[in-house]
Amino acid sequence: MPRAPRRAYGHRMPEEITTAPATTPVPAPAPAPAPAPAANGRTAAQAFGIGCAVLVAVPLLLVLAFVGWIAVVTKDASDFPRVAPEEMVGRAVDRSREAYDVLGFTRTIRPGVEEIGVSTENTVGSDYCYRGGLTDETVDGAYSVSHSWALDHVPAEQAVPGLRRLRDHLEDTGWDITSYRENVSGDYWALYASRSDGDERMSFQWFADRDYFTGGTSTPCAVDPGWRQGDDEPAGDELWPPDFGPSAKKNGA
Repeated sequence: MPRAPRRAYGHRMPEEITTAPATTPVPAPAPAPAPAPAANGRTAAQAFGIGCAVLVAVPLLLVLAFVGWIAVVTKDASDFPRVAPEEMVGRAVDRSREAYDVLGFTRTIRPGVEEIGVSTENTVGSDYCYRGGLTDETVDGAYSVSHSWALDHVPAEQAVPGLRRLRDHLEDTGWDITSYRENVSGDYWALYASRSDGDERMSFQWFADRDYFTGGTSTPCAVDPGWRQGDDEPAGDELWPPDFGPSAKKNGA
């Protein structure tokens, strides 16, 4: 505010003072209130708390998602049907026979193989089924069956159109063609198919250099009802297939 005029004291003559008309003083603008320290403290604490919660929540969600994934992909005996190995061998051979008919082959192959990759073949095998996820543990009593067959003396005029016909047949009957190879030089052809999320598979190859044709089928996993604790071989490993050839329907046609 403006300072008031000072009075004269002692023997000095008083100065002439001109009095200006009185004016109403204008107050200075009030400064913005500073935030209270306590409020600032709460804001920082809240931000720190939220940051900590995020740091804890994200790893926790990842752990829960991982545990859920393990629970979904990890299997046990209750996830597979209970089927005797003899029946699973029959199913595998039937799948192979269906393809054999489409390919147009008519020879009958006796069980066994004399020389792999050269002679005819008609064999079955079995393998363990695994729990999945991050473990390599097997499922007690669970197994899968495969059937392999081969023919010698198969010329190109029989193998090539047969494979093309089989590819179309598999696509039309619900199989996914996972790989199909027609070699430009003509010396090697291959066809691979699967279904049931890859649990059931078929494969076929023809080698032109020796006129050799191979085929194979594998089944989904099943649990052997006769499995006992201590059995150390997959069920069905000791079984043999029947004579393999075209279906009775085709033979009668």
